[in-house]
Amino acid sequence: MKVAVIGSGNIGTDLLVKILRSKHLECGAFIGRSPDSKGLLKAQQLGVKTSHDGINYIVENPDCCDLVFDATSAKAHFENAPILDRLGKFVVDLTPAKVGKMCVPAVNLDECLEILNVNMITCGGQASIPIAYAIGQTQKDIEYIEVVSSIASRSAGPATRNNLDEYIHTTENGIRIFSGTENAKAILNLNPADPCINMQTTIFAKVKKPDLEALKPMVESIVNKIKHYVPGYELLLGPTVEDGRIAVIIRVKGLGDFLPEYAGNLDIINCAAIAIAEKYAQAKQSKKTQSTSV
Repeated sequence: MKVAVIGSGNIGTDLLVKILRSKHLECGAFIGRSPDSKGLLKAQQLGVKTSHDGINYIVENPDCCDLVFDATSAKAHFENAPILDRLGKFVVDLTPAKVGKMCVPAVNLDECLEILNVNMITCGGQASIPIAYAIGQTQKDIEYIEVVSSIASRSAGPATRNNLDEYIHTTENGIRIFSGTENAKAILNLNPADPCINMQTTIFAKVKKPDLEALKPMVESIVNKIKHYVPGYELLLGPTVEDGRIAVIIRVKGLGDFLPEYAGNLDIINCAAIAIAEKYAQAKQSKKTQSTSV
């Protein structure tokens, strides 16, 4: 399936490398706004068609893709979404814009295939929401869920820093939706340590009567699902009970494609985006094959 990437920053460029490795995706266009962007120069070196005309390139060249990855910003996606909808493009939104259906591949991948705009929430959301979902499915009387993510300061580029408010609100909203818990809190720490740390996310849940027997096998199952598309996703601790709260600690190490390995926070959302895109491409190919055989 032909795809396009809008956004030539770190996330978009790392996404491009993953697309080029995919057996199911082909990059029809890599799009930015600045002709001197490092991402556009990298794409040109890789032999990929590039443009610095932003979304206008897709409007003028609609056949360049069937699926669009939006790796710009929440503000830009609000402008891009209606345009891509009119063009009938399947959109994988990597910004915290909350326009489309929230997608966590380990939890609701199949549900998202019939929706034209899916939102990958946030890096902290992709790391924590599957665990919050498991807690919501196995525990009763959950008072609140709190998620604390620590990432290397160097892995937080301008787009991440400009979207911090949206990051917090979108992550909290995702936790509430997937866990069924009304009270959710998300915290993001930018750690300036040198050498840089790997992403680490701690999920706390206050529950009246914690049921670890039910929770542990579900967490193990969901972690194994995530490792299929995020190999660096690792369960460091848990589930356990600490100070009356359930605690689970996750660490994410990146693949080191374009971004350094410590940027697991960026890698996890890109890996999740590739997972839904590949599944969508396979589903479309399957329908096409069935139609041809009939």
